[in-house]
Amino acid sequence: MPVGTAFHERTLPLCESLNYREWSGYYAVSVYEIQHEHEYNAIRNSAALIDITPLFKYRVTGRDATRFVNRVISRDINKVAVDQVIYCCWCDPEGKVIDDGTITRLGENEYRWTAADPSLRWFQQNALGLEVNIEDISEQVAALALQGPTSGRVLHAAADANVANLKYFRVTHGKIGGVQVDISRTGYTGDLGFELWMPWKDAVKVWDELTKKGKAFDIHPAGMIALDIARIEAGLILIEVDYISSKKALIDSQKYSPAEIGLGKLVDLKKESFVGREALVLEQKEGAERSLVGLEINWNEVEALYDKIGMAPQVPSMASRIAVPVYRGGKQAGKATSTTWSPTLKKMIALACVSREHSAVGTTLHMELTVEAVRHTVSAKVGALPFFNPARKTAVPVI
Repeated sequence: MPVGTAFHERTLPLCESLNYREWSGYYAVSVYEIQHEHEYNAIRNSAALIDITPLFKYRVTGRDATRFVNRVISRDINKVAVDQVIYCCWCDPEGKVIDDGTITRLGENEYRWTAADPSLRWFQQNALGLEVNIEDISEQVAALALQGPTSGRVLHAAADANVANLKYFRVTHGKIGGVQVDISRTGYTGDLGFELWMPWKDAVKVWDELTKKGKAFDIHPAGMIALDIARIEAGLILIEVDYISSKKALIDSQKYSPAEIGLGKLVDLKKESFVGREALVLEQKEGAERSLVGLEINWNEVEALYDKIGMAPQVPSMASRIAVPVYRGGKQAGKATSTTWSPTLKKMIALACVSREHSAVGTTLHMELTVEAVRHTVSAKVGALPFFNPARKTAVPVI
């Protein structure tokens, strides 16, 4: 049975829908109201408060902590300053992605590492021979994402911290409601936003202060359904949906290299040896077989299919995580893994994994669409990712 997070006593009374899902053994709110529109609009137009406590969190310390991190991830941690965050992935010896997450460098040899899946065993296996301590702090540290255009103003009002000049993917430290917090300029919405890290036992105090000071800035709690739409607009992948961990893959085609899921830029082949490096060097010479692309679906064709049977077009209110085939010239070219109607862009969009030869921006593909149990295809043009990339996401100052 799932259990509540550190914020459960606050989120439970607010969850009018009683619509929950299980996330890493915790109850996660899918949607607070019956529909998710207000929550999505908070992400894009005001401020949204999202409980991200179920992320797996690890503290890495010790004389060889930096050597250990560099052994596991494909990026070069030596290029990362204290109080800087990086997004990264880590691979198996065949160069296939196990997981992706963020690493915050809190000191010369101190890191906070987040992951979607349990990673302690893999980390410990790769720490052999090193003087490093890896601690699972998932149940000690609570986390909130504060996202949206007014999120900077909310923090400025609620936090005793230098927030206004906090750069993208940097960290500052301060207090909210008297509680010591780390504030990182990060998020999973592709918008201006922050992630807050705090002691589990004091988490409710932080929630209360943010909601109190955030009222003036139209703050709303937001659930997973709204977040799913936002992350697709931002071109951000989700494990077990847009790719499968190589640890869980049943066949080779379910395993992905970083380049095949849009993470090729997170691989630094110039650095010292790391797990999977030899395989990734070989792939770089030959080129990745597949590529992550964004698809913009031709809405006129969708409307025409519904019009033909006398129906108004049915826009799914939720993002779809069901993979559907993508074709070119009548032959399958790949699959769309995450599909949604974008309320901000007024377009139907999808993340897709397609063969390299079909991945150029501007290429016209065809995506399967089922209308009243009849399978059709509609054209979809390959576009650059992210679909949505506002200047405020990286702008300084933030208020």
